Amino acid sequence: MMINDLFAPWRDAWLLHLDDDLVVVDKPVGVSTHAPDPARRDDVVSRLKTWWSQRDGVAESSIYLGVHQRLDRDTSGVLLFARRKEANKSIAAAFEGRSAKKRYLAVVSPAPRTDGGTLDDLLVPADDGKMQVVVSNPRRPAPKGAQRAVTRWTLVSRHGNRALVSLEPETGRTHQLRVQLAAMGTPIEGDTLYGKGSAPRLMLHAQSLTLPHPTTGKPVTFTAAPPKELMAWAKGEPDPRSLDERLLAAADQRWDLARDPDTTAFRLAHDGDGFASTPVDVYGEWAVVHCYDAALDEALTGALLVGGMRGVYVKHRPKQGNTVVDTRKESLAPKHAVSGEDAPESFTVREHGLSFEVRLGDGLSTGIFLDQRENRRRIRELSKGLRVLNLFAYTGAFTVAAAAGGASQTVTVDVSATVIAWAQRNLALNGLTDAKHAMVTADVFPWMEAAKARKQVFDLVLLDPPSYATTRDSRFSAASDYPKLAALAMSLVAPGGKLLACTNHHEIARMKFRRWLYESARAAGREVTQAHRLPRARGHPHRSRART
Repeated sequence: MMINDLFAPWRDAWLLHLDDDLVVVDKPVGVSTHAPDPARRDDVVSRLKTWWSQRDGVAESSIYLGVHQRLDRDTSGVLLFARRKEANKSIAAAFEGRSAKKRYLAVVSPAPRTDGGTLDDLLVPADDGKMQVVVSNPRRPAPKGAQRAVTRWTLVSRHGNRALVSLEPETGRTHQLRVQLAAMGTPIEGDTLYGKGSAPRLMLHAQSLTLPHPTTGKPVTFTAAPPKELMAWAKGEPDPRSLDERLLAAADQRWDLARDPDTTAFRLAHDGDGFASTPVDVYGEWAVVHCYDAALDEALTGALLVGGMRGVYVKHRPKQGNTVVDTRKESLAPKHAVSGEDAPESFTVREHGLSFEVRLGDGLSTGIFLDQRENRRRIRELSKGLRVLNLFAYTGAFTVAAAAGGASQTVTVDVSATVIAWAQRNLALNGLTDAKHAMVTADVFPWMEAAKARKQVFDLVLLDPPSYATTRDSRFSAASDYPKLAALAMSLVAPGGKLLACTNHHEIARMKFRRWLYESARAAGREVTQAHRLPRARGHPHRSRART
């Protein structure tokens, strides 16, 4: 299969059934049923309407889709909509009266000890949008808001410590299958909320749906074949999908980014998409493939060109970042595209409406860390009227976001005069050349010591150091030096202020990172009143972040 349209609102293969009453689709993983935010249009309903409108030349507003069921974003499979309002009553009665029968497939681990049974639990809301099972007690009334959840399950096959199970929910509670299986001690593979996140996706698939047809009243069954990667994971086998299939699946999950003129740089594919050794980024019309201890797959560059990229660059990245001496070596980061056309030496990309200069042929780095996209959006929203300090600022992308958000003052600190000049150009690209935005070329540690001695404080401090750094006078390793760094940074936070602390060091786990920050606060004599773990940007699974 050749990739003729890398970013499409909908694929013909996802349409399972269409008649005057019903639209039934095979929902891809990573796509929400219905967008909770009207500003976003990356959900099934919006994308299906866009595709339908383009195919038939009709206005999207004239297309009706009645929503009667929802699948979690990371669950694939059968999803049904009403095509006309007159069909809603019959469909709603089928779901509410439980005459609609749903069947799911899931990969669980560890494998259950029995071959099947019925799960009958009370579920109540917990923290962070989760649900939890509560133990019923005949002496006490059920907790307020508790809902009964009933699921019949059957073992399909065992494969070592994993098992494939068939699930038939009799009720339709939030996260019902996920929370019930986790409570049984056999969480679904890839479930980062209730279990383990080692699988590349949530291994849950809505296999079939049976209900009376709104017009005939006769039972009809719609079936979606199990995804190849789910069945392979159950057996402990490699992902059998072709490179084109994996690339298309990754692109399908980033369609909203690709269609957004205000964001033209983002990660297209990473390890969760089957590109663990060769994640792919998009910068406007060019792609960058990062090879982590792996040879460049020429088929990948070819597929990207066929998919619409003008050129493909490659960055050879050893897994141990501290082994890199010269990040501009031609053997690590060729100056020219390895396939297709060269990009301009420097050009502008956009992110949430802000402009940034990038250079794809200038070493391992490009000028912007794409995994911080959503954090830059948050900083922009937080910064109005605040004094903002950006440490290890690189090309000042966080500074641009803070300035665009109305910061009363920004101070940008980095040891490299080259990137400080780049940060100034980024501010100028966005019309933010006010004198209140100060640029400082200095080693961060001694600069912070001096600022602390001056009793200088900021309302918002941004701390995203490299994993390893060497200057003329110092060496830094996040694995050993981050607590000291964070303590110094916290000493510069004004009372009631905020610190955004980040690391992408592969050896620093989330809980360890959080513990370090609390220890650093005590060392700095500061009290942490709130600490939030911020979600990672889609496509970037490795950076740990906390906001304190």
